Amino acid sequence: MPLETDAISFADVGQTFLTDAGPLTALSGVDLTIRRHEFVAVLGPSGCGKSTLLRLTAGLIKPTAGVASVFGVPVTQPRDDIGIVFQQATLLPWASVEDNVVFPARHKRGRVSRKDRDHARTIIATCGLAGFEDRLPGELSGGMQQRVGIARALFLNPDILLMDEPFSALDALTRDAMGFELLRLWQASPKTVLFITHSIPEAVILADRVVVMSERPGRVIADLKVPLGRPRDESSLRSAEMQDFLGHLRGLLIKDKVA
Repeated sequence: MPLETDAISFADVGQTFLTDAGPLTALSGVDLTIRRHEFVAVLGPSGCGKSTLLRLTAGLIKPTAGVASVFGVPVTQPRDDIGIVFQQATLLPWASVEDNVVFPARHKRGRVSRKDRDHARTIIATCGLAGFEDRLPGELSGGMQQRVGIARALFLNPDILLMDEPFSALDALTRDAMGFELLRLWQASPKTVLFITHSIPEAVILADRVVVMSERPGRVIADLKVPLGRPRDESSLRSAEMQDFLGHLRGLLIKDKVA
């Protein structure tokens, strides 16, 4: 039975999609538990089902085998206590930053109150966008657009934040800056984070645990605690222990790929 502190749980989860070319099994026999307020990063090759894990957690799809649960309850539909940040910010191009952030309230209740807007402006400022509330997405850099996406995901104060390679489209410097900005936000307002990435250093610098997935059909081949305290910065990865850990993760991914 899931514990009260378990936020996300997968029990023998499999996922098969029906395609024009026939059945495609994305996940097979996935067992994984994430405790409340843990930051867990998932690594794995393209097509191994990482994003499928997020979609199952979000209630966007149902597993074809096993059970995906949130706070001990099987997921059957989208939940208000889950926020999602995608690889692209997917903002409404005609709406201002503030209107994009309050969109969840408009979608849920059909209206936006003054309290909603005040709350949105607080989050916008927390995400480093004070003064840009009235700008359109096309007037913002890629990194700023992702900040808006994160602010929108945080607007309803979700218990769980799902992030699907949110910084992969950014340049290296902006990506690093956004990673540390995310850590600052997470430490200021702890949430359970399930973070999908292809970057081993990004996974290690951000997460409490790193889950490594096999090639398709995806299964968990390693679930490792990051041997690195907090707070963290760029120098955190330079120790011999961390270099060994990074090398171990690379070895797991390479070994599975050539197996």
